[in-house]
Amino acid sequence: MLIEWPAGDAEPSKYVLSTLPEDTPINELVGAAHQRWRIERDYQDLKQDFGLGHYEGRGWRGFHHHASLSIAAYGFLMAERLIAEKPVGGKKNFIERQVPALPEDYIPRGSPARATARGALDHDTATQPELRTDRPSRTVPLLRQSQRKATLVTQ
Repeated sequence: MLIEWPAGDAEPSKYVLSTLPEDTPINELVGAAHQRWRIERDYQDLKQDFGLGHYEGRGWRGFHHHASLSIAAYGFLMAERLIAEKPVGGKKNFIERQVPALPEDYIPRGSPARATARGALDHDTATQPELRTDRPSRTVPLLRQSQRKATLVTQ
């Protein structure tokens, strides 16, 4: 159990139950407890700024498509803000984050340095399977013949 009790207050302000192991350092425990706030803030941004809350369709497929595009736009703009080192919308309590470093041997897709084909790939054509010719060919019906008689029902 993690209890947040600000100095000068008569009573604690927040209680958090955790299932993390007992030997978890206090900094990691506090970080995990505050992660919920970050997730809720991101979700609020997605709904307000990126239109996640504006979907009025009826199907799961349409909602999934809309949510995927909203989340992709949010991720792209967050990455751009981090690269440009701009604050995120001037929001308070924003924690500075570092952009992860790329490996030294990283070559972007489409770069002129990667214009040649990779030599390790096997470019030989696959062998064709041998078809058995000892069986006679037969016709395959395209439409099933119905054994039921069609009836028209009206109300």
